[in-house]
Amino acid sequence: MPGMVASSQSAATNVGVGILRAGGNAADAAVAVAAALNVTEPVSTGIGGDCFALYYDAATRAVTGLNGSGRAPAGLTLELLRGQQLAALPPFHAHTITVPGACAGWFDLIARHGTMAMAAILAPAIELAESGFAVGEVTAHLWERGLVSQDGAANLRELSIDGRAPREGERFRNPGLARTLRAIATGGPDAFYRGEIAEAIVGVIAESGGVMAASDLAAHRSTWDEPVSTTYRGIRVWECPPNGQGLTALIALNILEGFPLIGQDPLGPDREHLLIEALRMAFADTRWYVADPAVSRVPLAELLSKDYAASRRALIDPRRAAVGARRGAPSAGSDTVYFCVVDDHGNACSFINSNYMGLGTGIVPKGWGFSLQNRGYCFSLDPEHPNALAPNKRPYSTIIPGMMTHADGSLFAAFGVMGGFMQPQGHVQVVTGLLDDGATPQAAVDRPRFCLQPVEGAVKVLLEDGIPEPTARELAARGHDVFEGVSGFERSVFGRGQVIRREADGSLTAGSDPRADGSARAT
Repeated sequence: MPGMVASSQSAATNVGVGILRAGGNAADAAVAVAAALNVTEPVSTGIGGDCFALYYDAATRAVTGLNGSGRAPAGLTLELLRGQQLAALPPFHAHTITVPGACAGWFDLIARHGTMAMAAILAPAIELAESGFAVGEVTAHLWERGLVSQDGAANLRELSIDGRAPREGERFRNPGLARTLRAIATGGPDAFYRGEIAEAIVGVIAESGGVMAASDLAAHRSTWDEPVSTTYRGIRVWECPPNGQGLTALIALNILEGFPLIGQDPLGPDREHLLIEALRMAFADTRWYVADPAVSRVPLAELLSKDYAASRRALIDPRRAAVGARRGAPSAGSDTVYFCVVDDHGNACSFINSNYMGLGTGIVPKGWGFSLQNRGYCFSLDPEHPNALAPNKRPYSTIIPGMMTHADGSLFAAFGVMGGFMQPQGHVQVVTGLLDDGATPQAAVDRPRFCLQPVEGAVKVLLEDGIPEPTARELAARGHDVFEGVSGFERSVFGRGQVIRREADGSLTAGSDPRADGSARAT
């Protein structure tokens, strides 16, 4: 059977296909795609950010979870922020930079599941960075927006053409990033976390007002975490555990399983209302309970129990929005690229890599061609909150890969939807499309979406262009604060997803989101 790759950039998809054709497996292709996306979509992802992965091993039918997220600097404390009179962190401040975990994550995925040498895996991305690539339409728009919002960030000019964003179709080269990728291809992760690159990272952060030290980078480690899962309509849905927010999607699906969604109009008010309300309940829980489990206890079993879901489901009024949803009390004993790969052996990798907000902080280590993430903006500054900022702690992370398996453990699909807090919302909408409506992968990612988005202390329900006007009116009548007809480039708020599904005969079908510049291709 052929393999398949789906990503948000066609050039990166082609890189992954090339690795599979060269004999690489799903892990090898995934890291090659991640590196290529750093080149072609630096306004979403890069080696200066974090990564998470779910890997399905066809031989054992086991799903493993890689947490490639970084931690806060040892010198960053709430007391320091108070002393600097920072009651809240500005989103692009150097203090929001957590240790970039992507580089270590790439190597750790290959060490456990890969088959190829990193030099061969990274070679296509290095070639793209040196020779250049034609910038996509959506990417050009996001690039321009990123350069404007992070204007003034140190060395950001390296990610521009004479200070401006590249235009659609214009060729962009990034010799600094090629230099970075060559360094790690030959020197391994130590080339990133120690030595010249680490010195440049520490130096530019200090120059920009941050406190990260060389010892913070040298101490970084990925973790292999037991994935969390639940069943929905007989299919097991897998997510990475906290500090990731995949738990949100699983809680919402548990709640929705008790409602008769099958046969409903997928874009009708009854369906949309129930999905919105289930996600309100799920977010109310996870925005409190999701935190670094090495520091704060996360009651996973309780939050994922079907009984707990039933108690939360009982709070949903089918005719009225619960705009003030509160977290429950389970009994005790909390921008981005997404892509997926299935190889010809049946292994699958669901992978996500992110700077958080577009270019992250926009701060670039001089001469190395990548920006540093602002993931630390997700910390709470409330000392009583489980996700409170603390030294060497991982923040709540929005990036979540997804996987689905049959009851016998065989692969059903690798899937994901990128886009901050939209990600679990996108997961729920794609899963219900696939499992409740029998949609094809492409139809599931094409379908217009809603997005719950905090705006000035309230939660607006953004409705993508294509959701029927009668649905919007009825949702408003039920008490939802709707904003309808979001279209054009602003559709990126609804996320950009990819799905690869294995069919009953062993063939693969895929969907690649039209909201991005990507594609899905078979080998």
